[in-house]
Amino acid sequence: MSGPSPFATWWATYALATGTVSVGLDSAGHAVLSRVVLALACGAWLVSAVSLLQRARGAWRAEVPAVFTTTAAAALLGTGFTAAGLRSVAWALLALSALVWAVLLAVEVRGRRGTVFLRCVATQCLAVQAAALAAAESLAWPAHAALVLLWLGLALYGFALFRFQPRQVEEGRGDHWFAEGALAVSALAGAQLLSADSSRLYLWNEDDGDVLRNTAVTLLVLAAACCVALLVAELFWPRHHYDARRWATVFCWAVTATATLEVAAALDVAWLDGAGQALLWAAVAAWLACTVWAAAAARAGARSSRVRSRARR
Repeated sequence: MSGPSPFATWWATYALATGTVSVGLDSAGHAVLSRVVLALACGAWLVSAVSLLQRARGAWRAEVPAVFTTTAAAALLGTGFTAAGLRSVAWALLALSALVWAVLLAVEVRGRRGTVFLRCVATQCLAVQAAALAAAESLAWPAHAALVLLWLGLALYGFALFRFQPRQVEEGRGDHWFAEGALAVSALAGAQLLSADSSRLYLWNEDDGDVLRNTAVTLLVLAAACCVALLVAELFWPRHHYDARRWATVFCWAVTATATLEVAAALDVAWLDGAGQALLWAAVAAWLACTVWAAAAARAGARSSRVRSRARR
């Protein structure tokens, strides 16, 4: 069986990371900059989707992690389109994402060890988009569906945790950060569900609201603790060479910042909003650094290919 396509994997993970940065910028109030980044994410998502479709008849099972990543990215793009007021596009992306997610959920994820959390990530990204549409359209059913997805995603996280190999903290090339990012996107989903409530919808009673608040805060604290632990691990076991899996790390930083901002807004905690702003700009810096690193690696690869070609002649 042939392995996963590096090309499709790169563009899928880039789309996920970039789409998350866009959602974070919108949460922080930088609407124009968010739309620019959203356009980049859309272009990357289209490239990854076309590439995966071209491989659909071949080794499609090897591409399941990339398809899960593309599905999660589509849901976050839908969240960005919801914020931009393009709700028809957002509904279309939600329907497409939900359909692909439902088909893939029973398929074994074959790939690198960090990808075991992708089921949880994709599920919670769907919850985030459904909650955003519920708030924008003043509809109750997407919020109720998002609540089911939130609990399902947490159950999937528990299953993934048993499959995750702790040595990936030392050996992983970036996708091991999904262990943290899955917690952060779950916290984001919880915060979005809290923000979707209103006097008109009355989605949650007092007990429901308390459970959601406690869940969102607990998940955010766990994500922050996991983030610190993984950062310390990066200091002990530095990764000096570029790898496409680094975009998973960028996604995790960006979604942690976005979750912090949304939890701060849902709970009206000013100092947490300040922390979220700082984390967001750190995530933007990581996104820019990874972009430069990727360009440098591609240039070096092209130069090496030219040298080998001359040597053969």
